[in-house]
Order: sequence, then C-alpha cells, then structure tokens
Amino acid sequence: MEELIPLAACLLIAFGIGSNDTSNALGVCIGAGIIKLRKALFLFGFLVMLGILLSGERVMKTVGKDLLEPNLFILNTSITIAAVLIIYSNWRKLPISTHQVIIGSLVGSGIGSSVDVNFLSLLEIIISWIISPVIAFFFAYTLYRIMEKTLSKLPFLQIERILKILLLISGMMIAYNTGANELATILGPVIYSGAVGKMPASLLGSLFVFLGAFILSHRVIETIGKGITTLDPYSGFAAQFGAGCCVLLFTFLGMPVSTTYCIIGAISGVGMLKGTEMVRKELIKKIIFNLILVPLLAFFISFELGRETLALLVID
Repeated sequence: MEELIPLAACLLIAFGIGSNDTSNALGVCIGAGIIKLRKALFLFGFLVMLGILLSGERVMKTVGKDLLEPNLFILNTSITIAAVLIIYSNWRKLPISTHQVIIGSLVGSGIGSSVDVNFLSLLEIIISWIISPVIAFFFAYTLYRIMEKTLSKLPFLQIERILKILLLISGMMIAYNTGANELATILGPVIYSGAVGKMPASLLGSLFVFLGAFILSHRVIETIGKGITTLDPYSGFAAQFGAGCCVLLFTFLGMPVSTTYCIIGAISGVGMLKGTEMVRKELIKKIIFNLILVPLLAFFISFELGRETLALLVID
C-alpha cells in the first residue's frame, strides 16, 4: 500500500501540470483571441500522451536515474511536497516550473537522507534552466523579425489565415513538449524506482494532465495569455513557436527545462520588439520571484524531513 503514495502524488502533480502548463500551449492563443480552450483540450490531451510515449525517455532517465536513485522514502517525501506546492501556486494564479519544484524536492530529500546525488547532473540541469529562457527569448525575437520582412508583405486576410494555422501548429508543439518533458520529469523517478511500469504510468499521467487542464487551466491562462504583454496573433505565434522550438531542443538533449520559463522568455522577447513599455515588468518580477522561492522551499522542507527521518533511524 505504501508504494501507492508516490504514484498518487505523481497523479496529483500531473493534474497540476494540466492546470498550470496548458497555459503554455494555449495561453498565447487565448490571449490573441484565436483558439478557444474547450475546443483544443482533447487535442492537447492526445498530444501530451504522444509526447511522453515517443520522446519522454531521455528526460525520465535524467531525473529518475542520472540525478539520484530515489528510494521509497525519498519518493514519498519529495513528490508529496512537490504536489502540495504546485497545486498551491496554481491556486494563486501564478505559473511555476514543475521541474524546479520536483528536482528541488528530490535533491533536498536525497541530501537529507544521505543518498548520493550526482551534482554534475544537477549542475547541467540548473544551467539548462538558466539558458533555456534566454534562448527562447532570442528564438522568438528572431522569428518575429523574419516574419516582419516576409509574412507582413502578404495581404491582410491571407496573413490572418496563415497565422491561425501556424498558431495551432505551435500550440500542438507545446502540448507535445508537455508530455515529452514536463510529464516525463515527474514520472521518471517513479518509473525508474520500479514502483510502476512506464506504459500504465504514462497513460494515467496523461489522463490526469487532461483533467487538470479541463478543470483549472483557465486560471493561469489569464496570467500568461494576457498579463505579461498585449499579444496579437502575429506576435503570439513568434512567442509560442520560439518557446516550443527551445523546449524541443532541450528535450532531445534529455534536459528537464521549464516550458513556463521558455514561454515567458519568448513573450518578453516579442514584447521588447513592441517597446519595453509594453512589457509588464512588475508581473515578470513577481513570476521570477515565485519561480525561485517555490523550489527553494521544496528543497528545504524535503531536506529537513529527510534529515530528521535519518536521525530517527540512527537512534533506533
């Protein structure tokens, strides 16, 4: 029965991924007034499942094996704490990095329990967190510039039709990445620990991502799609596609990077082209503060629980 605790926590986090990260796939489209959430949800759920099954293995291995080999206690502690923090942040309508919360919890619990942590792998992950939004920023910036010199030359109605198709394609890419990278991050430790098989975990995880998207995603979409800068279909595609390409690149490298980070970086890049006054800097500062605070909180809570449990075991 105890083995079911990390699986239940994983499904709770998968629900959180759906409620939080649907904004990465659909928030730009909603903000641009192109795609309605309900019409895209089933396509989103299918692509998440496809992403985890076809491209999730490398990220799973990085988090579930290369970083550390978690035991049952580490799984129970870290994933449960991560689940609570993720759901709480979603309720506050602030996007967070699921990767950072999960990895912060895993590493904190591992160090506190005196389990070997691969700090080189951790450093690689942290570096990927830092550079991925910067790369997304320049991807979106460059793409917007290219579109200004090519697509903008076409008749208005033709541009509108093309952009609708391009936005849907970029949204599909983000949805695929949600499965291949986001969901793979949480399922990796549980699958590699042997607590559950890859196929049932992937299917159940995908289902709960869909449920989270259906029930709660509209809360964070309001922040991502409309809160950082005003988006039109033209700039919305540049931001979304730039972020999607960036996450796909890091997924291929097996790095668990934050789609949330990348989409914020990409939206900011487009906003800068429209003028720095168009970017709501205070909101970005608030989001970045949350992205730093929550994983540190996850680390220290997990570390303390791991350390206290280890001390009790030594006394016994």
